[in-house]
Amino acid sequence: MLLWINGPFGGGKTQTAHEIRRRLPGSVVCDPEHIGFGLRRTLPSSLRGDFQDLPAWRQGVYEVLDLALSRYEGTVIVPMTVVEPVYFHEIVGRLRERGHDVRHFALLARRETVLRRLRERGIGHAARVLSGADAPRRGESFAVAKLDLCLDRLRGPEFAEHLWTDRLTVARVADRIAGSAGLTLAPNTDGALRGRLRRAWTGLRHIRFD
Repeated sequence: MLLWINGPFGGGKTQTAHEIRRRLPGSVVCDPEHIGFGLRRTLPSSLRGDFQDLPAWRQGVYEVLDLALSRYEGTVIVPMTVVEPVYFHEIVGRLRERGHDVRHFALLARRETVLRRLRERGIGHAARVLSGADAPRRGESFAVAKLDLCLDRLRGPEFAEHLWTDRLTVARVADRIAGSAGLTLAPNTDGALRGRLRRAWTGLRHIRFD
């Protein structure tokens, strides 16, 4: 089974994916961003844009996930924002046509909720607090620029199942996704402090500087 966790940039996809992996034995996170950033680094800087627009990225993600689903017995978890219906079909649609069990979830939230999460995540927030600077990192600027498009597109029926997360913790979002997919997660034994530290560490490990 593949759990595709979609949502706006900064919507909690990566945190949710790693929470599920932590509590679901045998599961693995496969992040298509690694393929995208590898392609970007291969290109001259003047040709670098949104890697999702590269047919090589979409084909590569399809082939990698097809291989993982064909040869790996555990659950594959994919945290990735894809809001172009054609691109979505090229990957998720083709995987389903291939016979794979793909469960898709779009994490939605109010615009102000996503903006708050973007401000708070990663070392970028800590660095700005210490320096007194207000300018967002480039990745955050990209996320804000794409936010309205993402929230609008992801409400479409082709991007169901929809899950509103404004009042849900990461652990509860993981529980909802697992329950919908018929999976059983290990109990969440984190206290409030340990949960915050775990999420902070996950955020630090996934900061992009490209």
